[in-house]
Amino acid sequence: MKSVVICGSSRFASEMREFAKKLINLGVVVYEPHLYRASGGVWDEIKDFDKKFVALGLAHDHFYKIRMADVVYVYNKDGYAGVSTNIEIGYAVALDKPIYVYEENDGEICRKVLFSGVIKRPEDLINCLK
Repeated sequence: MKSVVICGSSRFASEMREFAKKLINLGVVVYEPHLYRASGGVWDEIKDFDKKFVALGLAHDHFYKIRMADVVYVYNKDGYAGVSTNIEIGYAVALDKPIYVYEENDGEICRKVLFSGVIKRPEDLINCLK
């Protein structure tokens, strides 16, 4: 079975985790983002000097997961993809990874043309992995 990396904003943390859980239950290898704030981290408690290192570590961790995965899945509910997700999309494009998204409603045409397809259900994403 192939693997999927999930990208998306931490504002959708619970929904992304639920999507990932369904994929895992279907036998898919899933790489999830480490969502610092959603996992209990308090960004405002990190010293300003250290924030850049935390952000750098999180970015490189997810870049590694993108390299490892066969398919990139962007959970872009309501068409929203934040700054970090945009960077991850660019990285995935540079690696020639297929990119599937949750919502077609994406007002950014330069980003939208990079998507391989729109998929709402984990069961449908499996068909793209075979």
